[in-house]
Amino acid sequence: MSTTKTKPIRAMLGFTRTGPTDILARATAVYTGINGDTTDYVTPPVDMVTFKGAIDTYSSKITAAMDGGKKAIAERSHQGEVVIKMLRQLGHYVEANCNDDMPTFLKSGFEAASTAKGANQPLSQFIRKINQGSNSGQVLVTITAVPAAFSYELRWAAIGAGGTPGTWTTQPVSKTRPAASVTGLTPGTTYAFQVRCLGNASYSDWSDSVTRICT
Repeated sequence: MSTTKTKPIRAMLGFTRTGPTDILARATAVYTGINGDTTDYVTPPVDMVTFKGAIDTYSSKITAAMDGGKKAIAERSHQGEVVIKMLRQLGHYVEANCNDDMPTFLKSGFEAASTAKGANQPLSQFIRKINQGSNSGQVLVTITAVPAAFSYELRWAAIGAGGTPGTWTTQPVSKTRPAASVTGLTPGTTYAFQVRCLGNASYSDWSDSVTRICT
């Protein structure tokens, strides 16, 4: 008798090319998620008060570095490394304590790393990629073209404390290029995105959810 192995859930912890505001948003989401869930994440390896203090300091360093001063930028970078070190400790802790259950994992505020091979693999059946927009609270969703499709629908919802999506907001999309712009999102909040296509007078099923934290 064969059994199907569950693939381990891994947190996205590669922050080398991540901008300061994105790191800050991720840290804030993780603090909110883990600090607010004492059932699944009982004994985090980082003291939450210390973590919150590091986040607040990082936020102030980011603001101070906006004038472009070398000293301020260096201080921002140093504090960023402090926050990233804590994030990595917490990420490994969440991986070990979520029991490979995605809703439990998402409660933590971390984003799950893709298990797909190849950099150009679509994120889901109809979603090719999701990028942050140029404005705060904006994301750009690139939809995979379906030859027989007349149009598409994109929907999104904030991930709640239980790891499940809240109320969905739906947006019609007439074509796959350029990427569909979603605005008015709350920075620091993790959202689930789904897409479906309209074929011969009927819609397909919604695609699997792709989660992203908004900055």
